[in-house]
Amino acid sequence: MSNVNPWITRPDHAASEQPGVPDTPLSRRPKGPQTPQAGIPVPDTADRLPRWSQPWPAKVWWLGVHGGAGESTLAALAQGTRAAQHGWPIADPPNIAANVVLVARSNYQGLTAAQRAATEWASGALGNSVTLAGLVLIADAPGRLPKPLRDLQQVVSGGLPHVWTLPWVDAWRLGPADPSTPLPKAFRELFAELHVTSSSPAHT
Repeated sequence: MSNVNPWITRPDHAASEQPGVPDTPLSRRPKGPQTPQAGIPVPDTADRLPRWSQPWPAKVWWLGVHGGAGESTLAALAQGTRAAQHGWPIADPPNIAANVVLVARSNYQGLTAAQRAATEWASGALGNSVTLAGLVLIADAPGRLPKPLRDLQQVVSGGLPHVWTLPWVDAWRLGPADPSTPLPKAFRELFAELHVTSSSPAHT
């Protein structure tokens, strides 16, 4: 865990060594700041996400930080979770912190949108209304990320409590994810770490 502002101080290790989908087990990956950080200014209004009053409970809210991020797919695949519709979910009554995971694609648009949302959280602008578990990055294309995107992913990842990367699933280009079929290992590991139950059957 680090209390250093990662968008001012760059990591010491080379970003080029980081693959697009790391092989390191999820539970062993480095974790970033767990709480908002002193010295990070509140972003301009145009760079903040909207806030929605949410009277429904959820074990995890998937907050897609841009259109097409994949939050609805994750909500369909994990029981007891909900898509936050591209805005911070504020519990109603407001005395309960919502458990939020940001969701973005691994392209430039997704990474920069994730950085803006992470900056908003890190500034403390959300107060105690949100507990941020981390960021899920879903591959935007098959194969390894180009180096410029790996470098940007490294910077963005340093400012979040945890980052999970999920692979490209070619079958989902043709239709919605089918909860009746087994999920790739990375999805099952993600749900296990977040203590949510997959809607898909286990591999036999």
